[in-house]
Amino acid sequence: MHLPFLSRPSSVLVRRALLPFAAAVALLGTAGASVGTAAEACGSIITAPLARPVSADEPCPSADPVVCRIRVLPMDEKVEAQRTRMRYHGLLEDMHRTEANMREAGFTDEEIARELVDMRNQAKEITRAGMTPEEVRILEERNLVKYGNPLGPNADQLYAKYGSWQQVIDASMRTSYAVDRELSLEYRPCPV
Repeated sequence: MHLPFLSRPSSVLVRRALLPFAAAVALLGTAGASVGTAAEACGSIITAPLARPVSADEPCPSADPVVCRIRVLPMDEKVEAQRTRMRYHGLLEDMHRTEANMREAGFTDEEIARELVDMRNQAKEITRAGMTPEEVRILEERNLVKYGNPLGPNADQLYAKYGSWQQVIDASMRTSYAVDRELSLEYRPCPV
């Protein structure tokens, strides 16, 4: 019996065996997940393939206009929106590290909350730089209606809403589950 794969040089066999492995590692790297077991994965986790665009005439099941906009995006724009959201999740990781460093340095909850709310608003500006003017307009209109500010609430508004600086800290590092889900993502904070 002739086994053709055995007659190939071992370097070809190794390359063929390693290529799928290398591709899988690269894919995990683009998802922002740590290499390790699934239980250790953190950051932006891709949960499924992106859903194909739906017709703008189809009713949107979400009350969030951002989710409704994402549903109808052409696939290339949806892929870019997912990448942008993953960058935003990376900025949230920076916020978690900042909180840990500020706590270690002895800052108060109020000082930490104010810094994190500012960082969150800067993160929004950074991620919106990669969006279309239409996408930015939709986000800013929603925030103007909700908070009177195109970037979202300030620290004092959040304190008035939640009643404690710790809750402001927690709120500043949350992400929209509905938007993440629409982009086939899950955000899991990494240990600091």
